Parts: sequence; C-alpha cells; structure tokens
Amino acid sequence: MLRDAELFVMAEVVLVEVLGRIRDKDREIVIPPLFDVPGADEAAPLWQLVERYAYDDAWVPDMLAGRTTTEAGPDSFDGDLLGANPQDSIRRIADAACAAARQVGDGDGDNVVHFSYGDVSVRDYLRRITIDRSLLAHYVATYLGSTACPLTEELARPLWELTAPDAATWRSLGFYRDPLPLPEHVSWRDRFLLSAGHEPHPLGH
Repeated sequence: MLRDAELFVMAEVVLVEVLGRIRDKDREIVIPPLFDVPGADEAAPLWQLVERYAYDDAWVPDMLAGRTTTEAGPDSFDGDLLGANPQDSIRRIADAACAAARQVGDGDGDNVVHFSYGDVSVRDYLRRITIDRSLLAHYVATYLGSTACPLTEELARPLWELTAPDAATWRSLGFYRDPLPLPEHVSWRDRFLLSAGHEPHPLGH
C-alpha cells in the first residue's frame, strides 16, 4: 500500500474516534477555520463540519478510482448522508474510504484524481485529505474539552516528514499557515501542528 494511503487510513481512524465523542449538545459548538481556502476559511458549527467531512469522505472511493464527478454521478452524495444514526453512518462512510485507500499500491501515486478545478495526483490528493482529517480531529477534540491532541506520533511524524519539504506549496494552497515558533524537543504532533501554523493548544489548555 502507498505510504500516503496508510497515513490517510491512520488519520481516518483517529478522526472517527474523535467524532464518536460528539453528543447532541455539542453540535452547535463553533470551530474556527482550519484552512485558508474557500469553503473552509470561516468558523462553522461543529455538526456542519461533520456533514462536510462525510460528504468529502463519501467521494474518496470514486476519486481514488479515477472517476470524474460526471462519471460517478454529480448528485451521488447530495442530501442527508448521516441519517437517523449518524455515528453508524460516519463509520460506514469512513470504512468505505479506508477500504478504497488500502487498494492504492506503491506504484499508484502518480495516478490522476479529477477535481472540477483540475487534476492532481493520487499522492497529492491523499496528502490533502490526510492533512484535513488530522487538523479536524485536533480541533474537534480540543473544542470538545480534551487537553490532549488525538494525533498519534505514528501518524504525525511521517505526515510532517512528507509535507515539510513542500510546506511553502501547502501554504500557497491554503492548507498550511505561516509556521509558528518551534521549541526544542517537541513531540512530532506538536512539530506537525506548529509547522502547519496551528497551536497545539488553541484554547490555552
């Protein structure tokens, strides 16, 4: 399996666990913007971010298979994807995305993923959605009251190693912000977050 696919699966596992902590009373918690890209550059209620994640995740199998939205059906995932049992739906959608990622072999990284605005490689696509899942897990956990970042060192270190050489590109795309000061002897999760321009403890815990 392509290393980027392995990291995506790891990020999905972390995020699904964090989303499983959400209770009805938490749905309107406002989460700050995670990225500087249209659609993700404004604060939003937690549940809106969960719905956006589910929609994005539902597309992963088709995207990794190289299908265009026209081929897959542009309205395939419109409507309420979470239904009456949202936690079950989240797990089902994530399981399908992870199953598709596990089929991505070492030689598939340069295959094409088709977006409406242009094409990117499978490798680049997986890195984008892994960054997205990782930061979403971090912020949701924090705003649900956790004082510990949910990202594992096993995920954070290779994610930092893969993205740090191209940090300027990630910033130009709006996925990363200006890096924050990096103290000595920090954990890999803090190194990843600070390099991406995010506070490890955004609420000051």
